[in-house]
Amino acid sequence: MKATIPIDNPERLRLERQHEGQESWRLWGPYLAERAWGTVREDYSAHGEAWEHLDHDQSRSRVYRWNEDGLGGICDEQQRLCFALALWNGRDSILKERAFGLTGNQGNHGEDVKEYYFYLDATPSHSYLRYLYKYPQAEYPYGALLEENRRRGRQEPQFNLLDTGVFHDNRYWDVEVSYAKAGPDQIHICITAANRGPETATLHLLPQLWFRNTWAWGDEEKKQALAELRGDPVATIRPPPAKPTLRAIAAPDGAAWAVRAEHPTLGAYHLYGRQAAESLFTDNEHNAQRLWGLANATPYVKDSFHRRVVNGEQEAINPAQQGTKYATWHILTVAAGQQTQIDLVLSAAPLAQPFADSAAVFAARQSEADQFYRDLLPEAADDDQRILRQALAGMIWSKQFFHYDVARWLDGDHFPPPEQRKQGRNRTWRHLKATDIISMPDKWEYPWFAAWDLAYHCAALSLVDVDFAKEQIELVLKENYLHPNGQIPAYEWAFGDVNPPVHAMGALKAFRAERVQRGRGDLNFLQRVFHKLLLNYAWWINRKDSDGNNVFEGGFLGLDNISVFDRSHPLPPGYALKQADATGWMAMFALNMTVIALELATEDPDYEAIAIQIYQQFLAIAYAIGGQGGNEIPLWDPEAGFFKDLVTGPDGQSRRIDVYSWVGLIPLFACEVVDRRMLAKVPRFRELLRQHRHGVFDGSIICNCPNWENDRGEHLLSLVTDRMLPRILKRLLRDDEFLSPHGIRSVSRLHATQKNLGTLPGVGEALIEYVPGESNSGLFGGNSNWRGPIWLPTNYTLVQALEKFHRFLGDSFTVTVPSLGNRELNLKEIATLIAERLVGLYRRDQDGLMPAFPADSPFQHDPHWRDRLQFYEYFHGDTGQGLGAAHQTGWTGLLANLVMRRYRQDIPTYWGQQMTAQTEIAPSAAEV
Repeated sequence: MKATIPIDNPERLRLERQHEGQESWRLWGPYLAERAWGTVREDYSAHGEAWEHLDHDQSRSRVYRWNEDGLGGICDEQQRLCFALALWNGRDSILKERAFGLTGNQGNHGEDVKEYYFYLDATPSHSYLRYLYKYPQAEYPYGALLEENRRRGRQEPQFNLLDTGVFHDNRYWDVEVSYAKAGPDQIHICITAANRGPETATLHLLPQLWFRNTWAWGDEEKKQALAELRGDPVATIRPPPAKPTLRAIAAPDGAAWAVRAEHPTLGAYHLYGRQAAESLFTDNEHNAQRLWGLANATPYVKDSFHRRVVNGEQEAINPAQQGTKYATWHILTVAAGQQTQIDLVLSAAPLAQPFADSAAVFAARQSEADQFYRDLLPEAADDDQRILRQALAGMIWSKQFFHYDVARWLDGDHFPPPEQRKQGRNRTWRHLKATDIISMPDKWEYPWFAAWDLAYHCAALSLVDVDFAKEQIELVLKENYLHPNGQIPAYEWAFGDVNPPVHAMGALKAFRAERVQRGRGDLNFLQRVFHKLLLNYAWWINRKDSDGNNVFEGGFLGLDNISVFDRSHPLPPGYALKQADATGWMAMFALNMTVIALELATEDPDYEAIAIQIYQQFLAIAYAIGGQGGNEIPLWDPEAGFFKDLVTGPDGQSRRIDVYSWVGLIPLFACEVVDRRMLAKVPRFRELLRQHRHGVFDGSIICNCPNWENDRGEHLLSLVTDRMLPRILKRLLRDDEFLSPHGIRSVSRLHATQKNLGTLPGVGEALIEYVPGESNSGLFGGNSNWRGPIWLPTNYTLVQALEKFHRFLGDSFTVTVPSLGNRELNLKEIATLIAERLVGLYRRDQDGLMPAFPADSPFQHDPHWRDRLQFYEYFHGDTGQGLGAAHQTGWTGLLANLVMRRYRQDIPTYWGQQMTAQTEIAPSAAEV
């Protein structure tokens, strides 16, 4: 399928050439992690003590097994060759090579990075990237951060780097690295160091180039040893691969120095520097003497640059000017308020004049990036352009190389594993083998994929790179990720945990986005995804409905501590938790799968039968959630007008848990609109709709499936009826319950006073507390809170659901909004009310302040901070202040979609592409 793209948009043309296989613009990207220490992959302890087994102190001296980390770095897509920055201010005890933060056991609210860095810009082809790091000129307060956070309890806020005073009087460096590609394998690099302080200061800046250590794995040596043991002819065994090398070469015209990197599979690359500096060579090998008191295998080890620069150890550096790790040491003295610049080029081909075109390359790529985002949303206000561009830049920068072979990890690689590992983490996931570029929630706090996060990431990524979004959806459904039983892996801390089933939603999102952008959806993609999702769908039906009553038990489902007890742990024997959120997610999953089958049936009528089968399952779920089909008490509480969880006991008796939270709102998400185009070739499905008109199923009115046909001939399939919807929204739109000035709270403010729920069977005394800010519970590491704050993924899905309801019900269907003096608004206006409050987290108010940052923060007033956005994990339920992971672009990147929504509600076009006859009915803003 060849797309028609505006010829005057070079970045979109690059993406199309990537799409058509003509050029590999994704060969190099921002795939380097910001933390590889303290991860499960690097944990070889007996009892799963990932934070302690390889900590920050060891990271400078110990070789990683699975991936690499660095500051503002890039690497190739298999992470063979890496580039990143190292810094020293002349006072620190450690060469700054990677971001520092507290582990989950050290922070008073869980793990937390203690640095300030920003993803300033990025294009999806990685043709242009900008990263900013703020580095104190005073000694970095490693000890103070650790001790003060250790002293503070959960009721106190985190103690952050700004709180230490090291940024007083602007005594810090702004270090920015920019990358501009002249081609897929030629990257121009500009590093600027700006002295923001009041006095002349000196900065040691060391750009580093190194190979990930794969030669120490010993694969070929192991094969040869096994062959010899078996008596096989060793001649058939391949020799060990050549070890990669970095070595100094003669500098060409305009360069002060040059290095050649040779790798057996990547080939040769050349790094050129324009400014003179001292070259440092070592090897990416353990400093075994420092770590374990053992003799080093080589005199030149991983932490040699630290030892040379900070400790002055000349002998730490290889005088032969070669190795597997290289740095060029620039000592920069810069006057107050001034800046200096370092220029480099990384190129596969040798260059006779590497810097001849650097200025032109940077100018062109910056101009093209400006055009790319301007064309994406030309009419946006400056505030919204900033939010859109930095949110999407963060999504692009958060791509990461993820490498994990679970069987090899469990077996201990080339040394015997601890015996306890056989019954430890991820032991039932031996099939999982990953060597991929994956969109991560955060490159420091969550440097691993999370399944339901990833599906939401694809909604944001589809705005700028629909091909990458589609690949991400398919990735975790491949045979080397998806469990043979059909379960999607959750995240590496526990692949067997259960995340909400949102990948069908993500697949539809990517499919519809491409249909808008290219004029035709990719049915082959939808077909591949559908077949794999059927396995996952069956897993949910068979594993998470223990009684076969179509009411589901999903555990904590990513909502962490939202309930009155830890839902990830089982109740006593004979007791079970029937979850409104799990049942709502499954109803949504069923409708998503029904719509995918109907889309496929537009070209292949054989999919009609499976559409009928899944839709009937949805009807059974709707029947059960209303209290039919063997459930004595329904999840729907007719008196409260809300969905609630149930606890069932050994005697078969059930009791509702009287909590008002996202648990009871998620059933709203089960909502889809089907149009004439989809129904044209499925006569049996149309007959099924006729049989269940007015939502009647087995004699009961259970859902809007379908109540009637609107003027466009569309049908509404939804779990919530038009009679239930106003009752739910009455609570949702009260400012003393769910509606915050900044979005929808995850727990009703009602529970600020109504905390004690009495005694629940199998649970005991049940308490729920409205906690609008940081978690006051140690559950899930203590760094996640769903008991009051505002979270983007659920807010975003709610906005989409309301838009779908509005698309069918129209402007005449209105609801009273208590928080607006009982004004009547239609559902589109209500969706806009919520969406605008969410985007308003980063818009400046009449006083020039953003709710996401404290009023006295430099992010509000300082010209060097005020336009640098951090996309937090979640936001305070009353003030809107950002909390949790500070750089979590992840699903908070959905703000880009909400900004787009404001300007793209009536004309669903991108980059000047009008809808074609193939799409027939223009999608709503919710779909694009």
